[in-house]
Amino acid sequence: MILVATGLRREARILAGGAVRALAGGGRSDALAASLAAAAPEAEAIISLGIGGALDARLDAGDWVVARAVVWQGGGVATDAPWTEALRRRLSDAHDGVILGCEGMLLDRTAKATARAEFDAVAVDMESQVAAQVAQRFGLPFAAARVISDRADEDLPPAVSVGMAADGRMALGPVLRAVAAAPGQIPALIRTARQTGLAFRRLAEGRRLLGPRLGRADLGQLPLDVR
Repeated sequence: MILVATGLRREARILAGGAVRALAGGGRSDALAASLAAAAPEAEAIISLGIGGALDARLDAGDWVVARAVVWQGGGVATDAPWTEALRRRLSDAHDGVILGCEGMLLDRTAKATARAEFDAVAVDMESQVAAQVAQRFGLPFAAARVISDRADEDLPPAVSVGMAADGRMALGPVLRAVAAAPGQIPALIRTARQTGLAFRRLAEGRRLLGPRLGRADLGQLPLDVR
C-alpha cells in the first residue's frame, strides 16, 4: 500500500484507489502525523501529493512541482531518487525544486517572499513536512509533488484561512461569515476559487498519468536476480 498525505478530502478522493490510501490532514499536522503513523506499518512508501502555493514567481496556477527535497523549520530531507525520477517522467511538464512544509497558510506575497528567501523553496504546502518526518521515522521511501493553486505574487483573501475544517472538508459556513464581515475580498475569493478549480483538474489529470501505483514500480514485475 502506498500512503498519501494531503490536505482536503476532495484531494483524497481524487488520489485514493487500488494500492493507494489517501489521508486528509485538514490543516492539523498532529492529527495527520498520528494517522500516517498508524497506517505506516502496512505501507511500502509515503508521498505528499495535492495542491499547494507558489513561492517562485515563475510558477502559475495549474503547474506541477516535483520535489527533489522537502524542507521545514529546523529540518529537511531529500526525496527518494528513483521514485522522484519516475514522477518527473510521468509528469513531463513538471517543475523541479524544493517544497516547503509549513504549519500554517502563507496568505500574502510578503510571507511567500520571506519563505522563498529563507528556504530557497519553489512551493509550499501544510502536509509535506509531516509526511517526510513519518517516512523517516518508519524508514519508508518518500516523495512529494504538488499542483500550484495560488501564485507567489498574489495575496490570498482572509476567508481562505477558515475554509478548511479539521477533518479535511470544505468549511463553507465560516467562509461565508468571513465574507459577510469583509465583502471587499470577494473578487480575490472568486479568483482563488477559479485557480483552485484548475489545480484540482490538474491533480486529477496527474493522478491518471501517475498510474495505479503513483509511479512506483510493481514489485511483482521487477526482474529477479538469479545469479
